[in-house]
Amino acid sequence: MQSWRRKSLWLALSASWLLVLLRVFPLLRLAVPTRPWAGAPQGWPRWLDAELLPHFSQPGELPKDDLQPPRGPRGGSCDWGSCFDVSKCRGGRLKVFVQPVAGPISDAHRGILASIESSRYHSVSPDEACLLLGLEAPAGECSPVPPQWNGGRNHLVLSLHPAFCPQTFQLGQAMVAKAGPTVDTFRPGFDVALPLLPEAHPLRGGAPGQLGQHSPHPGVPLLALAEERGGWRTAGADSSACPWDGRCEQDRGPEQTHPGATLPNATFCLIPGHGPDALHFLQALQAGCIPVLLSPRWELPFSEVIDWTKAAIVADERLLFQVLTALQEMPPTRVLALRQQTQFLWDAYFSSVEKVIHTTLEIIQDRIFGASAHPSLLWNSPPGALLALPTFSTSPLDFPFYHLQRGSRPTGRFSALIWVGDPGQPPLNLIQAVAGSQHCAQILVLWSSEKPPPLRWPKTAVPLTVLAGQRKASDRFLPHTAISTDAILSLDAHSSLTTSEVDFAFVVWQSFPERMVGFLTWSHFWDEARGGWGYTAERANEFSMVLTSAAFYHRYYHTLLTHSLPEALRTLADEAPTCADILMNFLVAAVTKLPPIKTPGGPESQPPAQDCINQMAAEFGSMPLVSSRLRLDPVLFKDPVSVLRKKYRSLEKP
Repeated sequence: MQSWRRKSLWLALSASWLLVLLRVFPLLRLAVPTRPWAGAPQGWPRWLDAELLPHFSQPGELPKDDLQPPRGPRGGSCDWGSCFDVSKCRGGRLKVFVQPVAGPISDAHRGILASIESSRYHSVSPDEACLLLGLEAPAGECSPVPPQWNGGRNHLVLSLHPAFCPQTFQLGQAMVAKAGPTVDTFRPGFDVALPLLPEAHPLRGGAPGQLGQHSPHPGVPLLALAEERGGWRTAGADSSACPWDGRCEQDRGPEQTHPGATLPNATFCLIPGHGPDALHFLQALQAGCIPVLLSPRWELPFSEVIDWTKAAIVADERLLFQVLTALQEMPPTRVLALRQQTQFLWDAYFSSVEKVIHTTLEIIQDRIFGASAHPSLLWNSPPGALLALPTFSTSPLDFPFYHLQRGSRPTGRFSALIWVGDPGQPPLNLIQAVAGSQHCAQILVLWSSEKPPPLRWPKTAVPLTVLAGQRKASDRFLPHTAISTDAILSLDAHSSLTTSEVDFAFVVWQSFPERMVGFLTWSHFWDEARGGWGYTAERANEFSMVLTSAAFYHRYYHTLLTHSLPEALRTLADEAPTCADILMNFLVAAVTKLPPIKTPGGPESQPPAQDCINQMAAEFGSMPLVSSRLRLDPVLFKDPVSVLRKKYRSLEKP
């Protein structure tokens, strides 16, 4: 027995020495280059995903880089802490003053000005602003030194085009928001990398993502190859297909697109790192084609906040054929996740000039607030950071959008907000019905009538508070501090509901806290005769809006409507209660991309004729409403069984 052990030990030692002599251990290392391009910023994502290319070659086998060391960043050691005076931002809020442009301005400049002036960031006075924004000069011209330059401190030079005119003055301490900046001139944490936008990019709203289905269709090519002249070529699953450098002899396949034509129709879009390929990157995002960036020399847009590893693949161009092989073997679940993320990022941050501008300013606002302003989850999960205001909260659990991701649901009870307009009749029966709900925490009566409110109110089991309104239809959508719960039951004085209807609708809302849950519905439609949108209550089996005269929704939408929407929309909502109903439905649909939910209860009523739906669609840049044919009923609702087996018995009115 001891002889056998000695032989085993001797064999093990011999094998270990043999492995050392043959230098096998270095072969077990991952095929990740020992160094990326010299001087690459620390925050830049690695070229190779460990899951993507685990074992193709040794780092020592890769060719050496012949690139010269990059130039030092523009502005020397300028960074956020040393070149921006946060103390000028009163209350920690970003206020922006746009420097006046000398001479005539283009339509693009006019659109940028309009998007900033209608936003919550705008300031009419440079003395009240903590950021002075200067726009790029028209093509072929150079901007003069802006007034109040002060060496560029607290200034932002905005350029939506890659080759703007060389400045006749030193940028100094000014931040630069530029399209497609190179990695050797970009200052991480100070400058902002913008996407390269086409000239005809929409100013507002924007086209939706073009991905018809997230799973690759059998007939769709695997690859689309970016062409230097701006088009795309498709290629099959053959990993030996030659991309753009002409080093192989195979046929590169038919040309699929040309500049200005349709978007690439493929699963992966290979984009070289040299040349002006940032526009290809944006096209791939819109098409839902997963960008595969080969050693890019330009900074990815908004890389400070967007986690591009969830939507794109950054790989080494020296391992091209291994990359193609790995793409073929990528699991369908990974492909699905990447394609879904491309569509979210396109819609949230890149589909319009307005979103690009607002994202730039929101990044600067986050720097002012600090690292906790927008956690990474808010930037990289629907609906995005532009629609998750840090002034409301910095915790994802306080917003209605993230309960599903975290496996939770809202707890607690609801606050009933009853709006009383003219003629000022107290809703006594409605108060008693709502107060009888086991989920009601408080009742708030928003009195917006010329008549004074009564001195005495009925006694209820929950607190009842009377708030003074401003006699506007949008009063109900203000973020009233008296509201103590996440759920709001919005009511009008003329609403008619039973306690069972309220209880069941609240239980439904707890499962869908990001949506509106209501009783009375309207449906929008396109009117060919008028050439515009209309809405009606006559479509019994289809709807896209629920009336806020009887609806549950999250209190965050009050904050979002008040502080995010342009003043023109809020003014439009004050013209009539009908317009206020439509505005809230527009907002929730634009945020969630989902229809409301209907529950039993409430008589249908034909809406009065108002044209505000077309004005709101124009302000939003598109029609956000989503139609639905779903109504949620309680279990055993109207089933021929004993009423004693039913929880919500009074819902079944004779």
